[in-house]
Amino acid sequence: MGRLLSATLVMLLVFVANNGMQQTEAQGVTRPYVRPPARKNLELEFSLRQTSTSSATSPTQMHVSLAGPNKMKVSWMTGSRTYNVPAIVRYGTAQGQLTQVATGTTKSYNYLLYQSGQMHHVILGPLADSTTYFYMCGGFGPVYNFTTPPPAGRDVPIKFTIVGDLGQTAWSESTLQHVAGYDYDVLLFAGDLSYADYFQQKWDSFGQMMSPYAHYRPWMVTEGNHEMEYIPLLAPSFRSYNTRWDMPYAESGSTSNLYYSFDVASAHVLMLGSYTNFGVGSEQYNWLLADLKKVDRSVTPWLVVVLHAPWYNSNSAHQGDGDQMMEVMEPILYQAKVDILFAGHVHAYERTTRAYQMNIDPCGMMHITVGDGGNHEGLASEWLYPQPEWSMMREASFGHGELDVKNATHAYWSWHRNNDNEAVKADDVWITSLSGPKSGCESSTEFIMN
Repeated sequence: MGRLLSATLVMLLVFVANNGMQQTEAQGVTRPYVRPPARKNLELEFSLRQTSTSSATSPTQMHVSLAGPNKMKVSWMTGSRTYNVPAIVRYGTAQGQLTQVATGTTKSYNYLLYQSGQMHHVILGPLADSTTYFYMCGGFGPVYNFTTPPPAGRDVPIKFTIVGDLGQTAWSESTLQHVAGYDYDVLLFAGDLSYADYFQQKWDSFGQMMSPYAHYRPWMVTEGNHEMEYIPLLAPSFRSYNTRWDMPYAESGSTSNLYYSFDVASAHVLMLGSYTNFGVGSEQYNWLLADLKKVDRSVTPWLVVVLHAPWYNSNSAHQGDGDQMMEVMEPILYQAKVDILFAGHVHAYERTTRAYQMNIDPCGMMHITVGDGGNHEGLASEWLYPQPEWSMMREASFGHGELDVKNATHAYWSWHRNNDNEAVKADDVWITSLSGPKSGCESSTEFIMN
């Protein structure tokens, strides 16, 4: 009889728990999570892999990025400053016919006792849309390939992958493996890349880890707090980040690699800097105003923002870190009718409904935090209660997100949990753009200036 009562009680508890999980969108969901066993850091493994498989002139740490209309930038590192490898890329649309040649720039840097290799950046173009190109770094060696994004157009579909706070653990590599299984066009990275944290060799091991995944689709990144690496009188902020990840800031009228924008297919994407001056009258603030005034929603109906420190956060970790930036910039982005804001920083997943000034607002942004790439600091599993009404879904798990823009008005968002080595879709929602006539939300370029 006692066993029967115990079994009945367990079944009742499971029933209650399961039904508690099946809440409606209006109620919001907090999913409990049992943290998986820790996975090892891979910095040493990737560092040894680079040492054992490359010479001083071999291309390593390759990645590609967008570099303006119909252009792509190929970036790679060679291991020694002793050999002056030219910043040259040979490329073409057939593997055996690399008849086009582009030249670029080479950078290097010192950080205390560390001396970097040579970081090469070469812009290729003009390129055809939705086309696979083969390329060779330095004019010799292995041949790689990348595929350009779809053409510009109001109803042109495009697929984004979104990651944040990646680091260099086995969970990080699991995330990248899951990402590789998605046929995306552009990857958006919400900051905190390598978790080098002053140990510059970890930038090299990170470059080696991500290279197999980043040399065939464009990666567009913004900085996080772990990229700062500032040492008073000895090392300026973002020295390594700016050398290695050269984004198209000048092409968008920005004066800083820490914030920029770009157009791709039917979207205008703003990559904002949480850790550079954003106050009223700052260079970033003024640039943002000028950039938004150039946006034509009849051409790029989707308006997306990526930054590091989230503005809407119901996790106990990093409470208030984005508040100052939100106070300054949320009114501007609200008037511009930004559709979605992606953030990292908090090592968990959270999605809000549309909100403005901490209240549900059908004309506000949807905020999505994806700081769950797999870094060594682990997950942020403590949530605030009661769950805010604007918080629709939250879970402390490693994973990545996918934004599938279908046309000018509709996109499908899904978040995929890394669970038992498989990418499990754990959250999804259809999103309607605020640029559509049925949204009832009219954008304005008369932005607040004081």
